[in-house]
Amino acid sequence: MDPLVNTIRPYAWGSTTALPGLFGVAPDGRPQAEMWMGAHSSAPSLVRRPDADLPLDAVIEAAPAAELGDVVLRRFGPRLPFLLKLLAANAPLSLQVHPDLAQAKVGFRIENAAGIGLEAPHRSYRDDNHKPEMVVALDAFEGLCGFRTPSECAGLLAALGLEELDPYGRVLRTEPEEDALRAVFSAFLAPPPGLVAVVAGAVGRAARTQGPHQADFELYDTIARAHPGDPGLLAALMLRTVRLGPGEGLFLGAGVPHAYVRGLAVEIMAASDNVLRCGLTSKHVDTAELLRVVRFDAPPVRVLRPVPEGPEEVYPAPVDDFRLSRVRVTEEDAAAVLDATAPHILVCTRGELRLRGSKGDVRLGPGGSVYASAGERVVIEGDGELYRATVDTGTSQVLR
Repeated sequence: MDPLVNTIRPYAWGSTTALPGLFGVAPDGRPQAEMWMGAHSSAPSLVRRPDADLPLDAVIEAAPAAELGDVVLRRFGPRLPFLLKLLAANAPLSLQVHPDLAQAKVGFRIENAAGIGLEAPHRSYRDDNHKPEMVVALDAFEGLCGFRTPSECAGLLAALGLEELDPYGRVLRTEPEEDALRAVFSAFLAPPPGLVAVVAGAVGRAARTQGPHQADFELYDTIARAHPGDPGLLAALMLRTVRLGPGEGLFLGAGVPHAYVRGLAVEIMAASDNVLRCGLTSKHVDTAELLRVVRFDAPPVRVLRPVPEGPEEVYPAPVDDFRLSRVRVTEEDAAAVLDATAPHILVCTRGELRLRGSKGDVRLGPGGSVYASAGERVVIEGDGELYRATVDTGTSQVLR
């Protein structure tokens, strides 16, 4: 078990206070959006060892079987299959989707063949992996996730009282679900001149008027003010608003349009940085590719709550790239003992914890993290909370 030194990404939408507040340090005035914990080549964590700080991807590359274990190595190859983050949003993130595995492999190959550099700003596929992800709120967290049904979309648009939106409402009420969502979403991403401004004004008025959709319009008004004139506002009106309380989670699969708006959370995903954006951003927008990847259906949003398994509370996910759990201990508890046949990363989010492993003890406060290689037992004592990222190999054991 080794302490980690992690990169903090200073994206413009990041909070200037949330991560410093969690870490117990003074803000420096700059946005701190994401802290990355993992071995992704864009920003690998440094493993702190007595002789040197080594990039985690290099540590794994040097001894993949020892670090990952046989099951993970056979299933995913010589790489850590997940990326763990602390995410602190103070402004809406881009409206985006992620590709599935087949789409990512094709897109990555096409952009390589076109000679587009991996760090080029107009690149969409930065690796050949899919990016299913899960977010778990540490405080009140708001976002958009998945399409409303066509009838729900039509009702929300009608509540704005704009004649300009009537043609879109008719399509939503008369066409089959997939056709209706595709047609209106595509049209909203290339709207006629002036429509975004008119809708933004109506959204602002609706946000200040009591009614059945007021809470939703308040969130959309936040988006409109953060991204004036951006057609992503129109597309966002078609997405469900989601509000998570502390400890509640959300899983996002391939092709699901979404945008986080504000809040502090733990986020885990397959080890990928593939993002297809269509609005609410100053970064590269690839509308055509996004429309090819997005799923035009409207299943209900499922808010995840953890399932107890020994001292852990596990957040269920329908993928095998990662397994996320929460561990909470007090001084009165017996030590929580974590055994696994896969590597794991642990990050403290509350309190003060003592972690004991084969290489010695580590003390963690909020924001502190460690990496443990496959097969290494970690004993947790103290009074606090941490989140554990690993891979369910089918032979993991969690003991009290």
